[in-house]
Amino acid sequence: MPGPGPRPKTAMVLAAGLGLRMRPLTENTPKPLIQVAGRTLLDHCLDRLCAAGVEKVVVNVHYLGQQIARHLEGRDDLEIIISEETDLLLDTGGGVAAALAHLGPDPFFTVNADMLLLDGPGRALHRLGDAWRDDDMDALLMLHSTVEAYGYVGRGDFLIDSLGQLERRPEREVSPYLFCGLQILHPRLLENPPGRVFSLNALYDRAILAGRLFGIVNDGEWFHIGTPDGLSQAEGYLNQKFAGRRRR
Repeated sequence: MPGPGPRPKTAMVLAAGLGLRMRPLTENTPKPLIQVAGRTLLDHCLDRLCAAGVEKVVVNVHYLGQQIARHLEGRDDLEIIISEETDLLLDTGGGVAAALAHLGPDPFFTVNADMLLLDGPGRALHRLGDAWRDDDMDALLMLHSTVEAYGYVGRGDFLIDSLGQLERRPEREVSPYLFCGLQILHPRLLENPPGRVFSLNALYDRAILAGRLFGIVNDGEWFHIGTPDGLSQAEGYLNQKFAGRRRR
């Protein structure tokens, strides 16, 4: 099996959600600009991408998108391109498809702006990049233990075999792993999209049928910041963690 190629230098951050479940915090602030541990969710994502060697990031915006665009003007460590979905929210797949011209022909990272991930023994983005096999994969998803996720209520998403190949969770069953909003996608996954507005889940199903959807398991902590309760859990954990570091 060939070794890993170069890690992606380009990324997309999905930041166009409405943040309905985060209200009232998102009534006047888009969810990507909600702060956790003194930094916005969006900046947490961008910091991680920059530390992994990413040079260009596309950020899609919809709800209160001008606030996000103004906020990003303060960063000069990355080339940032705004992909506007002001007139029509395109969902995850449609948002990525609309930005392909900026993302280039090579595999790219894609990150959800409403999650927070802490590295374990290895850096998550480095592990993901090193696990990519271009000949075998159209998408490589970072998974997390369903029962160990903070702020998550659900049955999980996928089963994974010994080679990392993924299958959907059987209906009415609980699967051991959920998709945590961090992945590498190849542009070929977006060929022949099912429409203008669609979820990436439709493309995952195609990749499963073709045997080209893979995953690796996160070895750090993961927080879903989808509700005020999820935000509170993340804040409590991080405050305790940082307080412990200060005491040492």
